[in-house]
Amino acid sequence: MKNHYIFILFFAHYCIYGQSQDFNFSFEDIEGETPMGWKLFGNENYDAFVDSTISEHGKNAAVIEYHGDHPEFKAWAYDIPAKYKGKKIKLSGYIKTENVTDGYAGLWMRIDPRVSFDNMQNRGITGTTDWKKYEITLDLKPDEAREIVFGGLLVGKGKMWIDDLQVSINGKLIEKAPLKKLSPAEKDREFDQGSRIKFPELNDKMISNLDLLGKIWGFLKYYHPEIGARNYNWDYELFRILPEYLRASTDKERDDTLYAWIEKYGSVEICNTCQATSEDAFLKPDLAWIDHSGLSPRLKDKLHYIQQNRHQGKHYYISSAPGSGNPEFRHENLYSQMFYPDEGFRLLALYRYWNMIQYYFPYKHLISKDWNKTLKTYIPKFIHAKNELEYELATLRIIGDIQDTHANLYGQNNAIREWKGALRAPVVTRFIENKLTVIDYYNPKFKDRTGLEKGDVITKINGKPVTTLIEEKLPYYPASNYTSQLLGMSRDLLRSNKSTIQINYIRDREELSKTLKLYHSDSLNITSWYRRGEADKSYKFLDGNIGYITLKSIKQKDIKKIKKEFMNARGIIVDIRNYPKTFVPFTLGSFFTSRLSPFVKITAANYNNPGEFTFTRTNKIPPKKKTFKGKVVVLVNENSLSQSEYTAMAFRAGDNVTIVGSTTAGADGNVSSINLPGGLRSAISGIGIYYPDGTETQQAGIVPDVEVLPTIQGIKEGRDEVLEKAIEIINND
Repeated sequence: MKNHYIFILFFAHYCIYGQSQDFNFSFEDIEGETPMGWKLFGNENYDAFVDSTISEHGKNAAVIEYHGDHPEFKAWAYDIPAKYKGKKIKLSGYIKTENVTDGYAGLWMRIDPRVSFDNMQNRGITGTTDWKKYEITLDLKPDEAREIVFGGLLVGKGKMWIDDLQVSINGKLIEKAPLKKLSPAEKDREFDQGSRIKFPELNDKMISNLDLLGKIWGFLKYYHPEIGARNYNWDYELFRILPEYLRASTDKERDDTLYAWIEKYGSVEICNTCQATSEDAFLKPDLAWIDHSGLSPRLKDKLHYIQQNRHQGKHYYISSAPGSGNPEFRHENLYSQMFYPDEGFRLLALYRYWNMIQYYFPYKHLISKDWNKTLKTYIPKFIHAKNELEYELATLRIIGDIQDTHANLYGQNNAIREWKGALRAPVVTRFIENKLTVIDYYNPKFKDRTGLEKGDVITKINGKPVTTLIEEKLPYYPASNYTSQLLGMSRDLLRSNKSTIQINYIRDREELSKTLKLYHSDSLNITSWYRRGEADKSYKFLDGNIGYITLKSIKQKDIKKIKKEFMNARGIIVDIRNYPKTFVPFTLGSFFTSRLSPFVKITAANYNNPGEFTFTRTNKIPPKKKTFKGKVVVLVNENSLSQSEYTAMAFRAGDNVTIVGSTTAGADGNVSSINLPGGLRSAISGIGIYYPDGTETQQAGIVPDVEVLPTIQGIKEGRDEVLEKAIEIINND
């Protein structure tokens, strides 16, 4: 239940830094009406309080109790620094429940950043139960862990009590657990409770200076040896330089301040292993701003010297993901205790994101806007964001500027979700023939309640034309191409926080209107945007001895059977208008080729020279002894994203393969996650994916050999026109 809300728990991150060993795990120490050290997050339709009449241990227990019309979740959260040695960490505690339905009660624990997590979702407590002890055990991974966050949660309806929590590491209570050695960067906690930065009124000169500071801050983050060596918390060094920097009234004062700031981090030794950017590099570091920003000669010389003698080897803030080469942005604090970060932290979010893209986005050259001008544009938007929603919308807009369907806003984006609406119409809509069209029902039992039929075209929502809504909302739907933007928007246009919406629609040329009732996602059986449940079997025969394979439910064990049963088929159709359940480009792709078939070239970052990307390898599909000799048709559309696109490229390299359908999502390559202040998360395509001849796939997607688009008439008739075309191709000898 509420998978999309439980998802938030994985990334929500409540910080109580500088804390003593006097933990308040039993809710005995109260400050006002709240147990000291504890935070709450989740939906407002819940009461959370301390009960001094019912407890398992001591005098108090913490309570979460549902009230209202729309059950979601509520959680108590406690946070401590991950400063301990040990392989395993265990959370134990007592829970009592009363009438828990439509969800569950349980403990939850998470090791940040994204080390391990458990929220008892598959073994949660339901109904009415007396006090009982429950446990969660996770991998701690001290070298990676930064924070330990845990507590209790209630999903759905009912009431729960939590009491007498204990945390132990390798069998020792956390109060007695051995400590790991912290780096200077990890020890710096000065600004955990806020940046204390307040910007004066912004003018053009100050915005230009802040633009320059952001570029130099990011340059030093990835190039300066002392920063890469874990010697400084670079987030907090920004807050230390900002007050003095803001006081600079002339270019000379500005440059002198910057020069002294860089000098603070000591002399940089000559690097004997630093190599010049390869002449064959696909992308080269973009540092022209150093010479074009009007800096003093000595400051320019200082920056060029650091570039030439930059950090080498293991870096505190960036690394290469094992096996794939895509960037791993490390030690990037989420600061999730700040739902609406202060001005300094909002500027930090912008600086952090801009520089990640500047140095580690393999498709930076495809961004239609001048990325070097983007930072300046967004500085006032981030600093002047008046509330949580404005901050999240500004973040969403700059994410959209990089034009990558992997890039969106996730995590603690509560205001955005509220802005879009908690309730949904029970119909699935897509843009067919550029019109918002009903194509299905999330839950078939709601069909009669909607009064809508497949093929109905929605023209207005609450009196506003759909064309106007598209124009208004398009900047807030990041994607690689327009088709993918429309796909994302089609899922949200019939959302609201009200229980109904008014729509106008066309059916058989007749203009109609109706009031449409909305529901919570759990009652609509929305489990995934790519799958509503799974087919019983991933393969079958169609009429005419044609094999059909859908990757949405394929398992590795299916492939041997597929090869055996389909060997003598007239043709094979592979449906990738979905997200594959398992990775099959090589295991299944080898069935379609009789030769060693190159299908993709890959670019990856040079982590010793930030901003440089080179082609690293060409991946090839090896043939097997038995190869399918007939026609293969691969089906794709805008739902084909990432691994789906990579798989289509692999199959396309086969002997007799035709791609049929419409352009895909245009976001290929392994995903790299990005953390931003306020508990926000995003991502990028982390490696560059190209056809062997260098043709782009990012933004362009997998362009079909035969384009077939669904029609409104086909939707009305219940036809799959793309599949029909595939059958026709196979039957046409």
